[in-house]
Amino acid sequence: MLKNRSVRYILSFCLLVLLQVMVFNRITFFGFATPYIYTYFILKYPIGLNRNLGILLGFFLGFSVDVFCNTPGVHAAATTLIAFITPYLHRWFFVKDDNENDTPSLALLGVPFVKFVVSVILIHQSVLYIIDSFSFFNIKLLLLRIVCSTLLTVILILVFEGFLVNNKRAWRKIT
Repeated sequence: MLKNRSVRYILSFCLLVLLQVMVFNRITFFGFATPYIYTYFILKYPIGLNRNLGILLGFFLGFSVDVFCNTPGVHAAATTLIAFITPYLHRWFFVKDDNENDTPSLALLGVPFVKFVVSVILIHQSVLYIIDSFSFFNIKLLLLRIVCSTLLTVILILVFEGFLVNNKRAWRKIT
């Protein structure tokens, strides 16, 4: 079971980095919104697993995107921060001890999962764009980019989550 879980995490890590670099970085809506779907890896990190490992994986996730996108540590800083605060947000949004070994999902947690996703993505986008611009000179443009990218990323993650839930149900019916 542990081997299968580890292989699944490695594959999802690589797939999300490749999707981000090859597909989603090329998508820009009206010059303001870019979806950052790679954050889905951190959102799906199991609730009760090692926190230090989560922070390390968050750093390597952001660093991988930075290497491919030629951004000097911007993504690494944002993903490390959200990996650090995710366990605190788990305790804030989810009922304690009920889901200790579970992976957060829409099917398992419902509306609290949506609130959790919005919070994590908003923090990620804020840190990412503030570090990227390194200025509050044009605060309206900065806020517009944060809000638009957050909405686009949250919508895509929830669609992706819904697709996975429906795919698992269809797979169970077949087997």
